[in-house]
Amino acid sequence: MQEHITAGRLNGASGLIARNGKVIFRETWGTYKPDTIVRMYSMTKAVTGVAAMMLYEEGRFALNDPASKYLPELANMRVAHDTTDAMGKRTFYTIPADHQITVRDLMRHTSGIIYGGRGNTIVHKQYPAGSSDAARKFDGTAFMDKLATLPLLHQPGTVWDYGFGLDMLGLTIEKISGQTLGQYLQANLFAPLGMTDTGFAISADKATRYAKPLPSDPDTGRPQARSPELTQPLKFECGGGCLSSTAGDYMRFALMLLNKGSYGESRILGRKTAEYMLTNQLGPEVKNLMANTDPTRADYGFGLGVSVRTQPGRGRVMGSVGDFSWPGASGTNWWADPKEELAVVFMSHAPGPIRWHYRQVINALVYQAIVD
Repeated sequence: MQEHITAGRLNGASGLIARNGKVIFRETWGTYKPDTIVRMYSMTKAVTGVAAMMLYEEGRFALNDPASKYLPELANMRVAHDTTDAMGKRTFYTIPADHQITVRDLMRHTSGIIYGGRGNTIVHKQYPAGSSDAARKFDGTAFMDKLATLPLLHQPGTVWDYGFGLDMLGLTIEKISGQTLGQYLQANLFAPLGMTDTGFAISADKATRYAKPLPSDPDTGRPQARSPELTQPLKFECGGGCLSSTAGDYMRFALMLLNKGSYGESRILGRKTAEYMLTNQLGPEVKNLMANTDPTRADYGFGLGVSVRTQPGRGRVMGSVGDFSWPGASGTNWWADPKEELAVVFMSHAPGPIRWHYRQVINALVYQAIVD
């Protein structure tokens, strides 16, 4: 890692490894310190998934409820079908969705509502690029109003395709709980776990600890930035990609899931709830496009907010059947391996394809060190 810092490949990074419930490796490189705060991007999704399952345990919703029960804007969605016009130009027409989007669809990326920045179709171009882009442009009401005007790319429940499901889940949590997503998370997850530096906004007294990327991508030369800037208020607290955290805070969260819902004296989820959340939810009827989103998660299944390894030897990185994870677009990564009683958190700010390289490198470095 130090060689990569010296070579100008990364501005800084930090790593934590826990085994058998104890942190056994803790290191920082470059500009990073143990309390450096990093944008989580899609590492937010697992946190939002846990928050929803806490409400599920209270009987506040059912996974197969229509999402429109809580977000009525989703009641009459239509699905795009490709065609060509009289001039031979590609276009589309729409048909009614076969059935309602469910809360489960929001959690496992099978809603048909996709990220605009993840494809080049006419439909993709109508959507906001991603969670951060949406949180910068829209408040929650305007965001849902926008999605309601757009066609689904797929029939609900038929295709795993990366999109705004966990952002909509965060708004569902707000409707059910009567709190903002940040308020609910702080009271029910962050405070009990001791995650003191995790949230949707970075206060002025913590701003000096906020990690910066390199000015430009070392491979493409393109400018790199943190977007949106979390020292400024978001228009809504997006459950799909807007948290910031530290390596230590997120390790507490990872160990809670690895320990089937508990950490220290705090029980966040029941054991069976955690097991269900961390079990593959994609049946053979669902087309899985996960490799298009992150090649290092090719051949994984997906639970309720996290990817899950279902087969030995099929993944592009080492691990065990049942390991679970979901990384962030900026280069942040984490995973937990129940068979090895292992949890790993890696923090950096290296967006672009370079992040996939580091996911493979860190994976190899961690697993080669296991000697028992």
